[in-house]
Amino acid sequence: MNAFAALADDTRMEIVRLVAKNGELTSTEIGQNFKISAPAISHHLKILKESKVLYMKKDAQRRVYSLNGAQVSEMEEWLASIIDLWHKRLDKLDKYVMKIKKERSSGKK
Repeated sequence: MNAFAALADDTRMEIVRLVAKNGELTSTEIGQNFKISAPAISHHLKILKESKVLYMKKDAQRRVYSLNGAQVSEMEEWLASIIDLWHKRLDKLDKYVMKIKKERSSGKK
């Protein structure tokens, strides 16, 4: 599953937000923030780990999760490229609208 698909779920988005805010959290600490079962949290964490949005390291019996900055940066770059494409399209539309307005105002004189 790709990172965007993983983040399409509200619970997973909130998990990522929590981990980003706190730096590192154990699966237990993450689970304490939700009213869903531990197996459900584990399933969400597995998806986030497989999609490389979160890192997981084992510390004795604990699983500690942190944000994968490289994956987030890759997502950010993709979003920035889409935003740039839309800005270019909107700039072209703006120029076209201004041209039409100018033509209309010239024709009325």
